[in-house]
Amino acid sequence: MNRALGVLTCGAYLSIVLGVLGSGEPVASLVLGAVFSLLATAGFGWVRARGRLAWPAAYVTVQLPLAFVTFTIDAGVGATLFLVVLVSQCVLLRLPLPVIALVIAVVPLVHLGMSLGAGLREGLGTLVSVLFAAVITELLLREQRSRGELAEAHEKLRDYATQAERLATAQERNRVARDIHDGLGHSLTVVQMQVKAARAVLPTDPGKADEVLGKAQEQAEEALAEVRRSVRALREPRPMPPLLEALKALAEEMSAAGVPARLAVSGTERPLAEEPREALFRAAQEGLTNVRKHAAASAVEVVLDYTATAVRVEVRDDGVGTDGAPATGFGLVGLRERAQHLGGELGFTSAPGEGSALSMEVPG
Repeated sequence: MNRALGVLTCGAYLSIVLGVLGSGEPVASLVLGAVFSLLATAGFGWVRARGRLAWPAAYVTVQLPLAFVTFTIDAGVGATLFLVVLVSQCVLLRLPLPVIALVIAVVPLVHLGMSLGAGLREGLGTLVSVLFAAVITELLLREQRSRGELAEAHEKLRDYATQAERLATAQERNRVARDIHDGLGHSLTVVQMQVKAARAVLPTDPGKADEVLGKAQEQAEEALAEVRRSVRALREPRPMPPLLEALKALAEEMSAAGVPARLAVSGTERPLAEEPREALFRAAQEGLTNVRKHAAASAVEVVLDYTATAVRVEVRDDGVGTDGAPATGFGLVGLRERAQHLGGELGFTSAPGEGSALSMEVPG
């Protein structure tokens, strides 16, 4: 919104400049328009960031007379657009509704110098214009807040899903531990007792010893089958979509959160094993999470690169960057461990004001 209003302000001032150059009207409108434009572009963002009511009120108190005087000197399209911009900025500054209504009501008074009929006609048109601008700005603000709330809800759902996954993993481990204790532990205890019994009777009754050892062998085979069942339960794969599809979903979610994200794919797509696919997905997920939390970026790019022997995922942003110190966060430590386990590499580069880039490359 700030950027769009800034462009509109510059366009309005350009209209005033062209009008003065073409008709020889007083250059005072150029000076006043320049002051208004400077405050509406460079000053507005600073005032909005202050957050307290005093600064926005002072801003409107200065800008409203400037727009009125500019319109009085040059009652053209540019000066009218100044009024539209000012009303939209009043909404963006979250001024109290009575104050916004007062500004909207005052704006048509710029036509007081006209005849009654023309003043009413022009004043009504101006009133409808600024009222429309106020409504549109409020609707856009609400949409922006809704998108932010939706992104926050997605983040919470992801955290809940992670917690549920960890809980399920802990429960599964506990189940396997119980199975090992109740099944494998029992079987090995029986085998141990049978081997001891066989050794005890071996010198005097080899036949009995052989019979006991046969039972011990059967019990050992049952124990081995129990081990295989436990390992199969631990290695049971979790369903996961193809990497390209999963990265598209991440980029769309990032864009919905307010930071435009673009997915760039190079090379020929090919299927990957579960473990490297999950590692690359987690790298992209962690990179986008860091961008959203720390980068203050206006755009981010997710790169999926298939080379002859490896697959690389990189997340690049145009945010504030860092001082280049080695990254030691828990998320990056976990990603580095994943990459090393797969024989790959994790990279992180950053510079103040130049954004950051997180990449993972694994064989595949």
